[in-house]
Amino acid sequence: MGAPGGHVTDIQDYPFPAPAALEPPAEWAELRERCPVARVRLASGDEALLLTRYDDVKELLSDPRFTHHLVAEDAASLTANESGGVFASGDGASVRGEAHREWRKLIGKAFTARRVSALQPGIEATARRLVDEMVERGAPADLVSALGFPLPVWVICELLGVPDSDRDRFAYWSDTLLSLTRYSQEEIDAAQAEFAAYMREHVAARRATPGDDLISELITLVGALDGRVTEEVVLMTAKGLLVAGHETTANMIGKMVAMLLADRSRWERIVADPALVRTAVEECLRHDANFGFGIPRYISEDVEIGGTTLAKGSTVVCSLSAANRDESAFEDAAGMDLTRSPNPHLIFGAGPYACLGQSLARTELQTVLKVLVERLPTLALAVPAADLRRREGLLVGGLERVPVTW
Repeated sequence: MGAPGGHVTDIQDYPFPAPAALEPPAEWAELRERCPVARVRLASGDEALLLTRYDDVKELLSDPRFTHHLVAEDAASLTANESGGVFASGDGASVRGEAHREWRKLIGKAFTARRVSALQPGIEATARRLVDEMVERGAPADLVSALGFPLPVWVICELLGVPDSDRDRFAYWSDTLLSLTRYSQEEIDAAQAEFAAYMREHVAARRATPGDDLISELITLVGALDGRVTEEVVLMTAKGLLVAGHETTANMIGKMVAMLLADRSRWERIVADPALVRTAVEECLRHDANFGFGIPRYISEDVEIGGTTLAKGSTVVCSLSAANRDESAFEDAAGMDLTRSPNPHLIFGAGPYACLGQSLARTELQTVLKVLVERLPTLALAVPAADLRRREGLLVGGLERVPVTW
């Protein structure tokens, strides 16, 4: 693939390996500099194009003509298996075109600031309870299993009206739906069948006995749309939100705390000035070098991005984490500035398909950081940051464990 400036890049395997859990692959800076539209080979063996510059990623994500519905015959397969449609965003993956626009409107009506605001006291109470339980068990503790995973599961279960007693089942189903190379096709198919049966039963129960939850509200809204958005869309929405609503935030809690403790002066600064919580969360989101695969787009017509024509039929991967470290968009992009404002990072995407749950994710992350800073001001990593290990083989990035002491 020709690149601006006349350079040509050899095809590289993607995702790129990272030198350490919290560090970015060297390829990002190299590609932003010399080949912002790069050829890559995916886990499936298919080829795609990779965007790494901030302006290019934002421009493509903001273009309403292109979505992540990779259903065309010439679209690249992202993974070594056919995961069945729930890509990491949970963004109505089974609906397209006008039906997708209706779906976005529907979720926008249900996923309101009022609903998120109403969840905040429960989020804080649950965070405090989980931290207290972690302290009772004693140090060292794994922040991921003690807090990072159970809190977002509680939140999404509360939102959807499903019992969080099933959270271990949710974790397994979620991982299989987001498998890049970790699970076999047989394991994925079996898990999806279980997940679908579970959610159909839940949707049917809520239809019979509505509650004060998102699924009940979606059922009511769908009924008012005269069949334009079907029950299958309600089911896919429930599944997508259950995956995206806990997986990405659970991973981010662990990464956020690890980033802040890797250089403990960052943590001490927030302890001294808790008003920094909001901007610190945004900077952790921007600085995250382990977001995961990125956001794919299928190019249904020729489009020029950054001086390069992306040909019709191309599959393009937008690397949000690489874009968020672009020096042309952020001063000292490789460093962390806990006061950075404004901070127009792209971790939630951009344009008409930006993440619908971003206000909920922000509320959870800010609440967790506030509670930890207040409750455990002496929190520290129990191992060197270099010893942290990434979760591998999934479309979303995370850390296996974050051992902490206090």
